[in-house]
Amino acid sequence: MAQPAIKVEGLGKLYRIGPRGGYHTFRESVTESVKSPFRWLARMGQPSSAAANALWALKDVSFEVQAGEAIGIIGRNGAGKSTLLKILSDITEPTEGRAEIRGRVGSLLEVGTGFHPELSGRENIYLTGAILGMRRAEIKAKFDEIVDFSGVERFLETPVKRYSSGMWVRLGFAIAAYLQPEILLVDEVLAVGDAEFQKKCLGKMDDVAKTGRTVLFVSHSMPAIHSLCTRAVLLEHGGVSIDGAPAEVIARYMSIIGAVHRKNDWPDQAAAPGNEDIRVRSVRVGSTDSQDTALITMKSPIRVVTDYWVLRPGRTLHLTYHLVNEYGVTVLTTGCPSRQCQPGIYRSSFCLPGGLLNSGEYFLRLLIVEQGNQVTFDMADIASFSVVEAEKREGACLTREPGVVQPVLAWDTLPLGSGAEV
Repeated sequence: MAQPAIKVEGLGKLYRIGPRGGYHTFRESVTESVKSPFRWLARMGQPSSAAANALWALKDVSFEVQAGEAIGIIGRNGAGKSTLLKILSDITEPTEGRAEIRGRVGSLLEVGTGFHPELSGRENIYLTGAILGMRRAEIKAKFDEIVDFSGVERFLETPVKRYSSGMWVRLGFAIAAYLQPEILLVDEVLAVGDAEFQKKCLGKMDDVAKTGRTVLFVSHSMPAIHSLCTRAVLLEHGGVSIDGAPAEVIARYMSIIGAVHRKNDWPDQAAAPGNEDIRVRSVRVGSTDSQDTALITMKSPIRVVTDYWVLRPGRTLHLTYHLVNEYGVTVLTTGCPSRQCQPGIYRSSFCLPGGLLNSGEYFLRLLIVEQGNQVTFDMADIASFSVVEAEKREGACLTREPGVVQPVLAWDTLPLGSGAEV
């Protein structure tokens, strides 16, 4: 069996929180001597162990990546994703464990990683290529493609310290992608670029993966992870939570970040949201009745279930939901027929058809209308959920498509002969 391109065994990275150690200037030493008695008094009664100041950004991380695999690394902020890529790029050393890399590595982890600010864009292209071990003739052969992709031709002779952050990223990504490293490491830094450039980058990464080179991609874009990657790794609290197929790992991740908002319960009637006539017992959002935490994709029918107490007899009630997207736009409004209810517990539900909503974040606003037209209860963000791209659609870009909705529409394509009617 071939040796893996990347092999990580028991990797850990420890950071110390608090004053830095090492050498100090004379001024710092004098200041420290004055502060020491007061700092000692402030710490009286508090834990003094070194463990209190230790932060494990990574702990016991192990996995292998075969040559030609495209791996997505996902997780919440602070999970250790960027630290992992910095260790693999030899930017920082691990505290424990080891990482073996077989092949030339190109990385884009931060804006301008590896650039010399005083050198021009042209000079930095050749400098980065030399660092990657490429000959001048090899760099020259790719030079025009790099410049064309980055779009910085007009500023090629300008020192990069005068570039905007977007220009740094454009040039940095173009160099990393076109100088053909065997292993490409890309962090969420692509978010700095505009939408058009992100689309270009993701398309180029897709091309790189298809040529058999190894890609490690850190991103919060689940459609991009699903479309680009053959495997995904979820990091939680510095460790590997799950390693497997992108759909499985994304489902786990989305259930973690969305579980609280997709299922809200108020078992105590007195403390539940509502008024003297009606109080909300629970709101649940799920892709099916039996799987409240299942991944909601653009193909999933979405069911919203509301349980509530009716407290007073003879009330004519009408429940209305506004579905609002992440930009504050009301996508649609739906309401149940008005009905007269006696005291008791009721359940009202509705279902959004699959193939309707675009990917993104959605929020539910509940309004309760009594006696035909009187709004007696209005609660924004009573529940929320995420819709993700289920699979790569033919002809679709790898980033989120524009539009509030993405309905599945019937298309017909027929050949027109020379005598066909127009």
